[in-house]
Amino acid sequence: MRAGVLPDAQKPVLALSWRFEAWPLAAAFVISRGAKTEANVVVVEVSNGACAGRGEAVPYARYGETPDSVAAQISAARGTLHGLNASVGREHLQSVLPAGAARNALDCALWDLEAKSSGTTVADLLGLVLPGPILTAYTLSLDTPDAMAAKARAVAHLPLLKLKLGGVGDDVRLRAVRAARPDARLIVDANESWTAELLKPLLAAALEARVEVVEQPLPASDDAALEWRQREVPVCADESLHTRSDLPRLAQRYDAINVKLDKAGGLTEAVALVADAREHGLEIMVGCMVATSLAMAPALLLAQGARWVDLDGPLLLARDRGPGVSIINGIIAPPPAGLWG
Repeated sequence: MRAGVLPDAQKPVLALSWRFEAWPLAAAFVISRGAKTEANVVVVEVSNGACAGRGEAVPYARYGETPDSVAAQISAARGTLHGLNASVGREHLQSVLPAGAARNALDCALWDLEAKSSGTTVADLLGLVLPGPILTAYTLSLDTPDAMAAKARAVAHLPLLKLKLGGVGDDVRLRAVRAARPDARLIVDANESWTAELLKPLLAAALEARVEVVEQPLPASDDAALEWRQREVPVCADESLHTRSDLPRLAQRYDAINVKLDKAGGLTEAVALVADAREHGLEIMVGCMVATSLAMAPALLLAQGARWVDLDGPLLLARDRGPGVSIINGIIAPPPAGLWG
């Protein structure tokens, strides 16, 4: 322990504040459910009087969240954290808040506070390796085949592309992007837009296009059609997955899971989720909502051992917060000390 720094256990959380921020996107972000032009995030800060920690999360309507609902959850949790130190507060959150954006922002802020208070890093506290440079996918929004092919050519320096798909016509989109970028690694995300009838022909198109994995092809409420199916292209659960309790069911339907801190409700659950998923024989993708570098930093701890990494949120923004993570030619550098963790 660094000299002059009191043990975290002696420093209760005395203050908690939060704010909502809107970050303009560089271009409209389009998926099968709609489009957005800004990233709306919540930033939480917790302080023990000597140090402060931060966390960022995205209220997501797909999971029934609104800024008001997230604010209400944070407000309700604030009173229960008084008198608790960061590590106890994190464990307390698991029982007082459901998995989601509010718990994620608070959980990551408490991890950041605990690391700063103890003079170490979150990686050390978790017994994980420090983040190193890692390749992230870059997301192409859903569009016409020609437009998606043009976008793929425009980012010829990026080796791993993630295509947002929308159902009917996805076979044409896949062929167009593959023709435009024969060199690129491709992963795709259908965002629940396929049907059971489309599954076989579109998986065949994905195989032809050398797609590495198809994310959430069917609606979460209708993914039983995937159970025990033999397929040559792996499928990855996203909207179907939230926490460890989902794994026994998903292991019968999917080959991989997309772990996002906002869905899991923070780094605490996400670390346990990754470990349990590996025991179920599932591959790991680490993903994100569209957000700033503050939301990417804790996810980078999970990304080190993942099969696929999709932490391109800052690349989709018109500008990022500073200091932010550096992403050059698709390679994310470790987060700067002043950012988080």
